[in-house]
Amino acid sequence: MLEYTKMILEKVSFEPAIFRKELRKSLRYISREEYNHLRNWVKDKFGHLNQRRINVSKTR
Repeated sequence: MLEYTKMILEKVSFEPAIFRKELRKSLRYISREEYNHLRNWVKDKFGHLNQRRINVSKTR
């Protein structure tokens, strides 16, 4: 699921609203370990973009 999420986020990275929506949606399907990996990946890959776009926290 993590690799699928990464693929989707790369495809929608041009549109901030869709990117945030897909990122939040992905949090329902990934484990805590995957969340940490995804958070770091998003910061590395999209950190140059608006911070608001990538600032999503996991709540369980």
